[in-house]
Amino acid sequence: MDKIAIAAKASGRDAGDVTLVAVSKQQPWDPVAQVLAAGQTVFGENRVQEAQARWAERRNGVELRLIGPLQTNKAKEAVALFDVIETLDRERLAKALANEFQAQGRTLRLYVQVNTGEEPQKAGVLPAEADAFIARCRQAHGLELEGLMCIPPAEEPPGPHFALLAKIAARNGLARLSMGMSGDYETAVRFGATSVRVGSALFGARPSA
Repeated sequence: MDKIAIAAKASGRDAGDVTLVAVSKQQPWDPVAQVLAAGQTVFGENRVQEAQARWAERRNGVELRLIGPLQTNKAKEAVALFDVIETLDRERLAKALANEFQAQGRTLRLYVQVNTGEEPQKAGVLPAEADAFIARCRQAHGLELEGLMCIPPAEEPPGPHFALLAKIAARNGLARLSMGMSGDYETAVRFGATSVRVGSALFGARPSA
């Protein structure tokens, strides 16, 4: 998207440093197919079952990211289907993923989700607990982490939350930041996002259930 390139350039960054993740969750196949045909190759899904139904036979050339909460009893299916999981947020899930990596002989790229707004209704590790959780993922479970992900509170300016995520990542040696959605991805790029998760700005509003 042109706006990503503009925001990157304004921040002294290369547009190629920012990956656009097209959030295809709950979208009918036709608009997703149009975006795919236009050359988009990275897609984000919220639920394992929905992603299986949409992508199981269409994985060629597509990078698939899980951007919604993952139940431990879905770890086997998630590891088999996805390339990236962005919502690692608790020790039981870390253990389940480590076990599945060994059982399936494949390793996914992992992001720890941080609940920067400390919202009780949202998943994610609390900021004060992030360092210790990252250390346990590495030391106790042997997981290699790629980065961090956050979803700021809808009613607050996103900038401070993006800055907080970047600070946690830096002190833990993590170079990748998944932050920013349709309403704030330009701000996220200015704060160092390496991937932005864009749905409605690409596809329009999701159809009601």
